Amino acid sequence: MRGITLLPLARRLRSAGYSVETIDYASVFRGIGPAVATLRERMLRSDAEAVHLVGHSLGSLVALEAARGVRGLPKGRIVCIGAPLRGSAVARSLASVPGGRLLLGQSAPPLLSGIEAWRSARPVGVIAGRLPYGLGVTIGPLSSPHDGTVSVAETQLKGIADHVVVDASHTGLLLSGEVADLTADFLRDARFPPAQR
Repeated sequence: MRGITLLPLARRLRSAGYSVETIDYASVFRGIGPAVATLRERMLRSDAEAVHLVGHSLGSLVALEAARGVRGLPKGRIVCIGAPLRGSAVARSLASVPGGRLLLGQSAPPLLSGIEAWRSARPVGVIAGRLPYGLGVTIGPLSSPHDGTVSVAETQLKGIADHVVVDASHTGLLLSGEVADLTADFLRDARFPPAQR
């Protein structure tokens, strides 16, 4: 995914006092492995006291896998936004039609099956959307509530610290001031505000 898609969220996080970097990765052609390695390497080279990770959709899986089971990483927190942590019904529907797996490319495995439960001391907060507008509704069935691409149920994973649902579509999550505020709250407190749960 192009890092440019995260610019509105990055701008808001900078306004909240965070230093922000984005990474680009070719998820269809190369899968998430190279992005995981790049992100992990950046974290290991960082001299910052804390390195927080924020990902949207598949980028959340990149963030989690980059921080999973690696010693020597700076402390920090992770926020996953609109993330198909338990796999994607839309991806499974797409994979079942001729040419669908080709469209998913090298990112198919985590999108089809999801990722393992989170077993790390690094706190993870998840923000899901519930405005059902997006391309996903034309591809396959989604259990409600959903953000038009990822269902709320697909964003829940054993071991996460906190989970919140907001009124936003999958793409709208990136543009939402509320999502940016919730992200900053979690990065600071390792919890979302009680009123938001």
